[in-house]
Amino acid sequence: MEKKFKKILVTGGAGYVGTCTVDALLKNGYQVRVLDSLRFGGHGLLPFFQNKNFEFIKGDIRDKKIVQAAMKDVDVVIHLASIVGFPACRKDPELSREINVGGTENIVEEAAGRPVLFASTGSNYGKMLEKICTETVPLNPLTDYARQKSEAEEIIKKNREFVIYRFATAFGVSPRMRLDLLPNDFTYRAVRDKSLIVYEKSFMRTFIHVRDMADSFVFALANYDKMRGEIYNVGDNQMNYSKEGICNLIRQKVDYYLHFADIGHDLDQRDYMVSYDKVHAVGFKPQISMEQGIDELINVSQLIEVQNPHYNA
Repeated sequence: MEKKFKKILVTGGAGYVGTCTVDALLKNGYQVRVLDSLRFGGHGLLPFFQNKNFEFIKGDIRDKKIVQAAMKDVDVVIHLASIVGFPACRKDPELSREINVGGTENIVEEAAGRPVLFASTGSNYGKMLEKICTETVPLNPLTDYARQKSEAEEIIKKNREFVIYRFATAFGVSPRMRLDLLPNDFTYRAVRDKSLIVYEKSFMRTFIHVRDMADSFVFALANYDKMRGEIYNVGDNQMNYSKEGICNLIRQKVDYYLHFADIGHDLDQRDYMVSYDKVHAVGFKPQISMEQGIDELINVSQLIEVQNPHYNA
């Protein structure tokens, strides 16, 4: 079957999700152009430069001229570029808003009606107001990151041609690795530090492997006609875990000291369970389990060393 789309622009293609998405797109025969400022480096893109269907533009989505040039001759935009997560946005809320909201405005303006596949977040649901969060429940964003992503969703809707994905919390191994994600962080500390202190162990979170996130975009491209103009929670109904549940899964594989603290709290107060029935109904279902992802994280934790010069141990 001939592909409906051929040339894809991936903003933020050098990032944690971006590098996996570029890999999946190229393996499925798409032409891929990446626009990325390389704020966090670009080593994860190195293998792709040998592929004739790969193109790279260094630039910032806040720059309208760069965005205009990057958009030339593309059929679809996969918009990933953003300052991601509660800690990063709290550190510099002005910069994150410029990129996450202002940059999205530039993307939509230059897309001019071409489809935009947007990576939003389940963080928009905040602290659970409903027993199970479906795509129609009122949003309750608690952080700068979630508020910016919620606002960006409204901007994306103005393009009319779109698919919005509210992703579960990402985890797993990527060419551009992140250790600030809950399963990645917990696994790394269990392997390297042999100890872990966890606050608010009962808080629920829902998870998706980064390679499944990438595959969800490939799925949307192949099924755009039946998905267009809709918002989807993207994850798996079997991947709702408490913090305690994640810790216990790791403990089955790694011998480490685990303490659940009664005093103190997690600054990120997200606590929710999500339904993924809608995206499952159109045919997409993640394939990588938490157990498989933790196995990968245990192995890669042996390769990564984060040193703090202020520790003497």
